[in-house]
Amino acid sequence: MANSVYLAAPFFSDLQIERVRKVEKLLKKNSTIDGDNIYVPMDHQYEAEKFGTFKWQVGVFEADVRQVRKSDVVVAILDYAKQDEEVISDPGTVFEIGAAFENGKPVILVQFDDTDNINLMLARSHAAFFHGEDIKNLATYDFNELTPKYSDLTVF
Repeated sequence: MANSVYLAAPFFSDLQIERVRKVEKLLKKNSTIDGDNIYVPMDHQYEAEKFGTFKWQVGVFEADVRQVRKSDVVVAILDYAKQDEEVISDPGTVFEIGAAFENGKPVILVQFDDTDNINLMLARSHAAFFHGEDIKNLATYDFNELTPKYSDLTVF
């Protein structure tokens, strides 16, 4: 079975956009992912309305939440900012992780930073966690089996 994916991530800088595209490319190589059914929110910004307006906000929010519910799995990139040894995640991405968890969707966490420090709520809400050099394994991970893939996480 090829799974549909909601790819949650911040996309406010060139580096963040580069990371989204890298993960998207890895997922498209994966035989257990439907490469034509990867929803990338930054590609769906409800352009019928002016950016930032109330109608735009409602349109983007409703579309993203609907797509989280429709997806088979949510892949979420955690890297937004870093403070000391802690990776700070984008609030919108964290919301999408929570919405996925609440809707019974498996969550795969991706962190480009190699630190093992992670928020407790994120550490307990995922099916698998890929970080640092391990991210390349998204191309071969079995999204049908969803075998737990953990590291020795330090929670805070």
